[in-house]
Amino acid sequence: MRFLGALLVGLLGWVGSTLAGEVGVTDKTILIGMTAPFSGSSGPYGQDMRTVIQAYFRQVNEAGGINGRKLELRALDDGYETDKAVANTRTLISADRVFALLASYGSSPTTAAMNEVFGVAKVPLVGTISGADSIRQSPKDNRNNRYMFNVRASYANETEAIVNQLVSLGFKNIAVLYQNDGFGNSGLDGVVSALKKHNQTPSAIATVERNSTDVAKAAAIIAKVNPQAVVMVTLYKATAAFVQEMRKAKQAPQFMTLSPVGADLLVQELGDEARGVGISQVMPYPWNDTVPVVREYQSVIGKQAKPSYYGLEAYVMAKVLVDAIRKSGKDLTREKLVASLEAMQNHDLGGYRVSFSPNERLGSRYVDLTVIGSGGRVLR
Repeated sequence: MRFLGALLVGLLGWVGSTLAGEVGVTDKTILIGMTAPFSGSSGPYGQDMRTVIQAYFRQVNEAGGINGRKLELRALDDGYETDKAVANTRTLISADRVFALLASYGSSPTTAAMNEVFGVAKVPLVGTISGADSIRQSPKDNRNNRYMFNVRASYANETEAIVNQLVSLGFKNIAVLYQNDGFGNSGLDGVVSALKKHNQTPSAIATVERNSTDVAKAAAIIAKVNPQAVVMVTLYKATAAFVQEMRKAKQAPQFMTLSPVGADLLVQELGDEARGVGISQVMPYPWNDTVPVVREYQSVIGKQAKPSYYGLEAYVMAKVLVDAIRKSGKDLTREKLVASLEAMQNHDLGGYRVSFSPNERLGSRYVDLTVIGSGGRVLR
C-alpha cells in the first residue's frame, strides 16, 4: 500500500507539472514561440529582437517569473520568407506546443498567411513588424484576427505623417519607390491615400522586388521627373542602393522611408550618404532615457549594447505580453490571455500607451519623424 500511495503521489505530481493549465504551460514554465529572420539580408532585424526578448525574459525570470512560472522562448529562423514563416508557425504550435506567439516579422502576406494557422488554432500573437491594414481588421470582419494583437502604428499612420510633413514644406513633386510585396503595397496605398487628401498624386511610382537590390530601373523611372521628395517603402539594403543610384544620377530629393528600414542598419549600409534621410518611427526615441519604457529597455540590454528602434519595439511587444499574462492570473489559458489583452485600455507601458478592445486590434497610432544627421546619428 505504501508503494501504491507513493506511486499515486508521484503521478499526481507529474500530472500537476505537465497539465497545469493550457498547452505550453506547466507549473514551472510558460513557452512562447517566435518566428523571424535570423539569417539573410533581414537577419540583423530578427537577431536584435530575439536578443532583447531573451534578455527581458531573463530579467522577469530572475525576479521570480510570473506566478512562479519561468518564461521560455522558442525562436525559429524564417529568413524573411513567407512559406518558411508559415511552416515555423505550424511547428511552434503543433510540435513545440507553445502557449502564445510573440514578435513576428513580415509584411501583410506573411502575417496574414501565418494567421491562417495561429488564428485557426486559437493561439494569440502579440506584436508583428508590419503596419498593414489587412491584419488590423476587426475580429467582426475577420474572425482569425481575434488572436492577432498589433502593437505598432499602421503604415497608413506612418505614410500620412510623412506626406503631411512634405506637403507642409511646399513639396508637390513626390515620387514613390516600393518593394513588391505586402509591405510595399500597403505603404504605396498609404502614400497615395495621404496625397489624395492634399489633392495630389505621386509624380512617379517604381518598384523593386522583395529581397533584391536591383534598383537601377526604378531609379531611372523616378529620376525622369526630378522629384522634390521620394518616399521609399523598402528595407535597408534596397533603400541604400536606391539612394546611391539616385545620387549617381545627380538627383538630390528629400528621401523619406518608413520604420521597418532600421535606422542603424541603413547607416551601416550607406555611411555618410545616409545623412539627411528622413525616417518615420513608431516607437519613442530609444536614446531618450527620460522616458520610463526607454530607460527600462536600456537597463535590460545593458550599457555595452547599442539601443535601436527594433530593440525597443521588441521590448515593448514582450512587455505587453508579460503584462497581459500577469493579469490573466495563475490559472492561465489562451482565452484568458485574449481577454486580458482586450481589456488593455490606454495601458501605460511607461511613456508609450496601447489600447485594445474586443473589436480593436491596432494597439497604438504613435508616429515620430526623425532624420539621420552627421556621424549617422538619428535626430528628432
